[in-house]
Amino acid sequence: MDNRTQLTPNITLDRQGPPLLIAGPCVLETRDMAVEIAETVHALCDKHGVPYIFKASFDKANRTSGTSRRGPGMDEGLRILEEVRKITGTPVITDVHESVQVPLVAQVVDMIQVPAFLCRQTDLLVACGASGKPVNVKKGQFLAPDDMKYAIEKIHLGGDVPVTLTERGTSYGYRDLVVDLRSLVLMRRYAPVIFDGTHAVQSPGGEGGSTGGNREMVPLLVRGAVAAGVDGLFLEVHPDPDSSPSDGPNMITPETLAKHLPIWLELHATVQRAEK
Repeated sequence: MDNRTQLTPNITLDRQGPPLLIAGPCVLETRDMAVEIAETVHALCDKHGVPYIFKASFDKANRTSGTSRRGPGMDEGLRILEEVRKITGTPVITDVHESVQVPLVAQVVDMIQVPAFLCRQTDLLVACGASGKPVNVKKGQFLAPDDMKYAIEKIHLGGDVPVTLTERGTSYGYRDLVVDLRSLVLMRRYAPVIFDGTHAVQSPGGEGGSTGGNREMVPLLVRGAVAAGVDGLFLEVHPDPDSSPSDGPNMITPETLAKHLPIWLELHATVQRAEK
């Protein structure tokens, strides 16, 4: 794998540089909240010299219950993402769930994300490659890390676009996820690797019809991933996680991010020096 990967005109993943941060609320709520979160995290990243992409979903199509709130939908969601991009100057990324969504989403976002449950969907992956936009693929909770090379191959059937892979834990039993740090090393053979520290603490279906989690474990897992070696971090950030319609138990606040980001960056730099 090359040491440098150009994701957007202003964002380059560099193994010798700081890690990328992809962060934002799990699902879009209001335009003002999205802008507030993007501005807050962008300012923090600017302070520490960290490249930043704002993430939020317009639709959570894989909620535990069919009655759960899913988000504003594609039309309104893309409008909000476009506003965030315009107001804050921050690149944006969002999920796609069906191949027909990809061309419309690609007109607005800087990067496309494939959810973990869909990381083997051939038509979706090929469509993402054909979009011309960089693609971040979440590793399925059910998949061996080496098998993610086939997801990359499918994307490249559609087009030669940059691809990143994201680790978010592996199913262990019915409602637990476990992070195997070896997967970071294995997947990094094929593409830059991002660690998702908030989805990794999920307890799928653990709240009786919705997903539970333990946000207190996020800093610990991120430290472990950074020590193993990663190219970026993925974190769901919300000013009041408990009020979020999705993933509240595992999201962190901007204050938590501000407290721990310098520690993670110091550790990241130490690992880089050791790898030289």
